[in-house]
Amino acid sequence: MNTVFLGTPEFAVPSLQSLFNSQRFKVSGVFTQPDRRAGRGKRLCAPPVKVIANEMGVDVYQPERIRGNAEALETMKRIKPDVAVVVAFGQILPEEFFSIPRLGTINVHASILPAYRGASPVARAVLNGDSVSGVTIMKIDSGMDTGDILSTRETPIPPEATTGEMESALSKIGAELLIDTLVGYEAGDIIPVEQDHARATYAPKLQKEDAVIDWNNPAPAIHNQIRAMNPRPGAITCFRGDDTGLKIWKSEPGNGQPGEGHAPGAIVSWDRQGFLVCCGGNTLLRILEVQLTGRGRISGRDLVNGRSVEAGEMLSR
Repeated sequence: MNTVFLGTPEFAVPSLQSLFNSQRFKVSGVFTQPDRRAGRGKRLCAPPVKVIANEMGVDVYQPERIRGNAEALETMKRIKPDVAVVVAFGQILPEEFFSIPRLGTINVHASILPAYRGASPVARAVLNGDSVSGVTIMKIDSGMDTGDILSTRETPIPPEATTGEMESALSKIGAELLIDTLVGYEAGDIIPVEQDHARATYAPKLQKEDAVIDWNNPAPAIHNQIRAMNPRPGAITCFRGDDTGLKIWKSEPGNGQPGEGHAPGAIVSWDRQGFLVCCGGNTLLRILEVQLTGRGRISGRDLVNGRSVEAGEMLSR
């Protein structure tokens, strides 16, 4: 099956590899985002999908935008794919582009649609404390993740799992489900099913404010926020008046009650694993891993020892 692949981040790599390794598919071209500058040195970095495609010897196309791009459209027409596969590409495709393949354009989406349509389905599920996530294989239409469903597969979200850990797990599930789905769909064994649009929920892209911890929230909600912001952008709080912030990478709900006299955000005590912070509703959160601006990640206990933290010190917005 002649195939074009569109994807950009690490999440998309297993799906591309599955297509390339399957004898049923020929990957005739890969579209990905342009190289971007990143890191402290602002070096020009290729997207993970481009790196893998180059290793495979597949032609790579990196248009800044596909919408309104005549060259990208002509490239797609020239390849004449049987199917196009989109995995976290990062651009909305125009109908004149996604309708070219004989079987249409198929998307691997990291949620059980119609839940969490949009750019950040995994992070939003973790942030909301969901216990289940999954992958949906769907046909792309002109809406935002509104196309007909071909297949789904669920998986649990462990209570300590981060967004990064779930993305890694879901990327592998999606890669496996993709091959089975495409084979079944081409054979006529899989019939597209319309989504229940009345049940749709949305997962907009994370904003900076989403990462700022409000210690008035209860410990379980803050714990979910810390998990959701890992590995990017990192949940952040103010420590000793430093507006650049203290990033918190790992936590766990604490046991017991902090008692009277502690305001939300107060450091109550510490143990061998980390330090305990009072949260809303008189709940406790144990902070296990942190990062000061310009420094590496350290344990919560190392912060207490290295900065001579005292009980009663405050973390704040």
